[in-house]
Amino acid sequence: MTSQSSRSGKILVVDDSPDNVFLIKTILEEEGYTISTAENGISALAELKASPCDLVLLDLMMPDMDGYEVTKHIRGDMKLPQYIPILLITAHDAPNVAHGLDLGADDFIRKPVTVDELLARVRSLLRLKHSMDERDEIARQREDFVSRLTHDLRTPLVAADRMLMLFQQGALGTLSPQMHEVITIMARSNINLLTMVNTLLEVYRFEAGRKSLAFQPVNLGRLLEEVTGELAPLAQDKTLSLNLDFTEESNTVMGDRLELHRLFTNLIGNAIKFTNSGSVTIRFTSQRQLDKSSQSQLSGKSNSVEYISIEIADTGPGIPTEEQATIFERFRQGSHKSSGSGLGLYLARRIVEAHQGIILLNSELGKGSVFIVLLPATT
Repeated sequence: MTSQSSRSGKILVVDDSPDNVFLIKTILEEEGYTISTAENGISALAELKASPCDLVLLDLMMPDMDGYEVTKHIRGDMKLPQYIPILLITAHDAPNVAHGLDLGADDFIRKPVTVDELLARVRSLLRLKHSMDERDEIARQREDFVSRLTHDLRTPLVAADRMLMLFQQGALGTLSPQMHEVITIMARSNINLLTMVNTLLEVYRFEAGRKSLAFQPVNLGRLLEEVTGELAPLAQDKTLSLNLDFTEESNTVMGDRLELHRLFTNLIGNAIKFTNSGSVTIRFTSQRQLDKSSQSQLSGKSNSVEYISIEIADTGPGIPTEEQATIFERFRQGSHKSSGSGLGLYLARRIVEAHQGIILLNSELGKGSVFIVLLPATT
């Protein structure tokens, strides 16, 4: 006996033959499914936009817009809130359905359809649909939980930071040298934890699609001068040379200034953190010709666009080759003893991609690393 859960769902039947539509509709309605119909591809897309369904039964050979084109639109152009399985219906003498499957259809059935085979394939694809919906819901709940958790964690961490600052400033009484040292360590650890929480919160905002960027013209020269000025004390503490090398007058990009500030603070801060002697150099140039590595990562974007290349070069220990391929992935920690949570470079990549750019790495053990950010220049 078919369970009620497997027989629930709204199904859209698309076929230019009224007889085929009537037959399939009758079979499925007797099983308890809710059926809507469309006589051609254009009507089917309009129906999906107005009222998304749980499954599409799609005739492959139709005039004007065939099943291939409808599948392509559903999988590519339409912004549907959830995944909708597609079951292609084709005649025995029709062309191979492999192209339809390559375009994103999930299964096919040949005419004349048999009741048992039709119902089995429908149940199978609806199970797929329900499983994917449950998975997506779990993912949304997890993202919401982490987002709320990290947001709530910020409040006590910020409060602790203010209290520790008051201790350091002597506002709550004179501290002994030992207490001052302990408070300094506590304050540094608290700041590190707050930074980690802020990074995690930003990562989940990007992943949940809740990140809104405010694009405006941004002068990279001024922005990088600001960031290096803020990070200069860290470089001075390690007696590192922090250099700005600007060779281009035109250095404006359209971007979210706050996010670009976060990006370069991360990259330059990392360069200082992992470099024990020598220098950290920031330079940028505008360029039209991209190397093969850049072109492959800019797939789908016009090579005629002028990009500004921002390089952050350090004289640190370098990054092992086996770590370079995954260094921008989520929670990928490096082998260096100072490596953090593995979220900073992942967030950097998300920020760069949100600006229609790419981020690259050139590194060699013992010779330092160069992080390269390519951003579209304003025209």
